[in-house]
Amino acid sequence: MNIGYLIGLVLALAVMLVGMAFDPFPAMNFTLLGNFVDPSSIFIVIGCTLGIVMASFPLKTVLSIPKHFGILLKNPKMTADVVINRLVDLAGIARKDGLLALEEHANQEEDPFFKQAIMLIVDANDPDRVRATLENDIECMSARHNAAAALYDKGSAVAPAFGMVGTLVGLINMLQNMDPTSGSSTIGKDMGVALITTLYGCVLAHMIFSPIANNLRVRDEDEVLIKLIIVEGITCIQAGENPKMLKEKLLTFVAQKQREKIGAGSGE
Repeated sequence: MNIGYLIGLVLALAVMLVGMAFDPFPAMNFTLLGNFVDPSSIFIVIGCTLGIVMASFPLKTVLSIPKHFGILLKNPKMTADVVINRLVDLAGIARKDGLLALEEHANQEEDPFFKQAIMLIVDANDPDRVRATLENDIECMSARHNAAAALYDKGSAVAPAFGMVGTLVGLINMLQNMDPTSGSSTIGKDMGVALITTLYGCVLAHMIFSPIANNLRVRDEDEVLIKLIIVEGITCIQAGENPKMLKEKLLTFVAQKQREKIGAGSGE
């Protein structure tokens, strides 16, 4: 579970709600939170933002939103240490029994990309073709991930705009319905209701959409790194590289502390 995202989101919401309840600081009155609730403002901001997002992207991408949250909340199954150690093991098997011996191990792999990479060298494909095929797969995957993140970038961009639209709607209604005899006594309350929509737009943009887009891009970078390690490892195995030298090469993909952890985990 991606605990960092959940902790950050809950912390931001809690701090905002507590700040709204100060009356005055440091005394708190949670009944003040009612001042920040306005159904029509919620309807305008959320409804219009979702509508524009749907109009800006293929329906297939929009319907993938539940899948995006699944990716966001779960930690990746494959990590650099697991992949590197697995590649080193495969290199040892290939050096001892030949590339054809890897076919059985390919069938045991759960990750489709890793399995495809092994089968490409088992089938004796040209090394340049193997690398080109796998790198093209990575580029297409990253493009799909960026398209998903762009959906939330769009939501983050338009939500504040519709917050302002809602505020303008509220101000227009306030001015149209103002009673010349008693308008001055209610203008403060009416102005407060009109401004709530801007608040909703900012919250939706910077507390909901923006963190999701950033997290999806971080996940994409992590997955690209793992797959680049696989590409480098597979091509080195095909070239018959020594497992020890292969491991040293693959460790250059990760930070120094992680290198030490991987080395310690393998008993070195």
